[in-house]
Amino acid sequence: MPGSILGTSVRRVEDADLITGYSTYVGNLPFGDFAPPTVGHVAFVRSPLAHARVTGIDTTEAAAAPGVIAVYTAADLDLPAHHGLMVLNPELPRPPLATDRVRFVGEVVAMVVAETKADAVDATELVEVDYDELPAVTDPEAALAEGAELQFPEQGSNLAAGLRAPDGDPLADAEVVVRARMVNQRVAAVPLEGNAIVVEPGAPGDGDGYDLTVHVSTQMPHGFRNQLCGVFGLEQDRVRVIAPHVGGGFGAKAGVLAEHTATIGAARALGRPLSWVETRSENLVSMPHGRGQIGYYELGLTRDGTMTGLRARVIGDAGAYAGFGGALPLHMTYLMAPGVYDIARVRYDAASALTNTTPMGAFRGAGRPEAAAHLERLVDIAAAELGMDPVELRRRNFLDPAAFPHTTPVGAAYDVGDYDLPLREALRLVGYQELRAEQARRRAADEPVRLGIGISTYVEVTAGGGGGEYGSVTVHDDGTATVSAGTSAHGQGHATSFSMLVSDRTGIPMDKITYVQSDTALVPRGDGTGGSRSLQLGGTAVSEAAHELYDRARKQAATLLEAATEDVELTDAGEFGVAGVPSGPTVTWAQLATRAAESGEELAVGLDSEQAGATFPFGAHVSVVEVDTDTGRVTPRRHVAVDDCGRILNPLLVEGQQHGGAAQGIAQALYEHVVFDAEGQPLTSSLAAYTIPTAADLFAFEASTTETPTHLNSLGAKGIGESATIGSTPAVQNAVVDAISDLGVRHVDLPCTPERVWRAISAARAGTPEDAWREPPAVFADLPVRGGGGADEAGAI
Repeated sequence: MPGSILGTSVRRVEDADLITGYSTYVGNLPFGDFAPPTVGHVAFVRSPLAHARVTGIDTTEAAAAPGVIAVYTAADLDLPAHHGLMVLNPELPRPPLATDRVRFVGEVVAMVVAETKADAVDATELVEVDYDELPAVTDPEAALAEGAELQFPEQGSNLAAGLRAPDGDPLADAEVVVRARMVNQRVAAVPLEGNAIVVEPGAPGDGDGYDLTVHVSTQMPHGFRNQLCGVFGLEQDRVRVIAPHVGGGFGAKAGVLAEHTATIGAARALGRPLSWVETRSENLVSMPHGRGQIGYYELGLTRDGTMTGLRARVIGDAGAYAGFGGALPLHMTYLMAPGVYDIARVRYDAASALTNTTPMGAFRGAGRPEAAAHLERLVDIAAAELGMDPVELRRRNFLDPAAFPHTTPVGAAYDVGDYDLPLREALRLVGYQELRAEQARRRAADEPVRLGIGISTYVEVTAGGGGGEYGSVTVHDDGTATVSAGTSAHGQGHATSFSMLVSDRTGIPMDKITYVQSDTALVPRGDGTGGSRSLQLGGTAVSEAAHELYDRARKQAATLLEAATEDVELTDAGEFGVAGVPSGPTVTWAQLATRAAESGEELAVGLDSEQAGATFPFGAHVSVVEVDTDTGRVTPRRHVAVDDCGRILNPLLVEGQQHGGAAQGIAQALYEHVVFDAEGQPLTSSLAAYTIPTAADLFAFEASTTETPTHLNSLGAKGIGESATIGSTPAVQNAVVDAISDLGVRHVDLPCTPERVWRAISAARAGTPEDAWREPPAVFADLPVRGGGGADEAGAI
């Protein structure tokens, strides 16, 4: 049997297509029998106001413009209002085209279909829309205040959803209580490829018999098809959805968006293929945003640093139409509120507010980064209050590795964990004591450029709720193989990792394995990609299919070799032979596949694997920054990430995820922030204003791993796609505050921009340091009680 390739750094097999430009995205599809001129192009008329009544729309001039095929409003297409991937409030669906009211800048009011994209864009300028402007509310706390302008007056409130814990005081036994109001700012996903869709009604020319074929940039092709069919009342087997190469998603490309629905509806009405490819400015104002939480957190401790209780009151910004991102404070942030710590009593309340801003969705980590950022910042505040090293405070309160599996006070069923393991490694790699000595030296010399060291330790949930995924392996009569899975890659390396699993079990070289995904006609089912589920669920399914296929093939080979099955094994050449008979006859995979084909069968296995629950990866990050106390400028110097995602299949892929996640997490800590003015106008609607970092702004990350396999799947794998995003943001924020804490600065909200840092330093030097706390708004007292009262079985109050 050849040696295993699992656990080795195999280079990605998909990169050649990606870096040479051979890749096909929705925007550059070869249409085959569709000549490109037959494809109509869509452009949208978007609201310039955040909140207004729509009193009239005149499309006459636009309809007569050169190249225009049709102009549609809500009255013309009669499309059903619907929700996104998840439903926060079932009473607040969004119409694909605005009806009587617009609720955020960028909401679609009308659409133009034309022969060319340029004609369509030009004609949008000719659509005349009459608006009766209304006051806008963009701040979620202001939205929940008494007398706020209502997004849906018939609802009587801007509260989209909310839950509170039953009565009880988790801080009653505390000797010390630290408090902070913390903002986890709204950010944009900014995938390199924005939203894009091509709709082919009837799929003319390819003869496949589908009523509708949709090419779309999505993370979840089967979920997209299922939701599409629900919206339009279509049979799932009559609709084909294909996601070609996808240029990033980060959670924002999940579900059917308003623009998708409008384009599909127009294509069906016209009976011709239509294309819509989002511009960057459209992307920044209309693709669902992420994060957007305000947390009021209180941590109780004894004087020796033992954590006794946590109280959290969190407001989530749902944006317009109760975007499903507003549900995250009620679920994922709640689930991960206690983090890595042994906190006996937790009380958690959450409210989600409607605002006249872009609807909220998921962004890399989706609720877990917010929980970690809030808690890890609070732990550093507690360490400062107690005069304790932040590393020591964490270690005193880590859950004991012997306590796993462990159910937290809020009901999270942690599978396995050793939280000091990655922390020890991160501190060793960074040279923690030497850094503290250099920090002390600079402070003693009163140098203007201070050194900050930030720690974060985290645990997150992946493959939330468990579940399963589809995987299959087919061997062909030429000895090649095809592997498929119901997950959907958009940069993660599925083709490499899944092919590794098949090659390792079958001995078929990776260059003879083809990966098929993201086509509902070729892959029968799947839940797509999200929540770092792909390897542990999709990979397990592929691995189990490969093992079952191997067992079947081995039995067939044993028959041909006239040997006992247990005596047959794979040779180094990837052929079946008899153990101990190196010069004996062998049977190839091609021969077995040919034999199966002659019997009218395929040499193939497709199956669904199931996982009983979620897995909980963890890790520790240490960030080192310099802060210029004269200007407030923060310069990152080092970032050490030690993440534990269970068993590692390919270290190269894991490191790539760590680097990408850290880049986004550091960017949230220092640079990125979606901003609206008081009238709801977006001030960050271009990349000139929305400051994502370039390569010049970042630096070499130091990524390492530990391995604590899970027992919940046969690979022992957990997710890694979001881990570094979760760990990095609080580490950087803590480092910034640590650098200037000796000046009296207690807290700096995200993002830690030069202006914010400078203002915090200036206030502290003036003897009026900014208070990190203020009393929470009254809305929490009136929320419905989670669970109906009393402590639940897990001990949450």
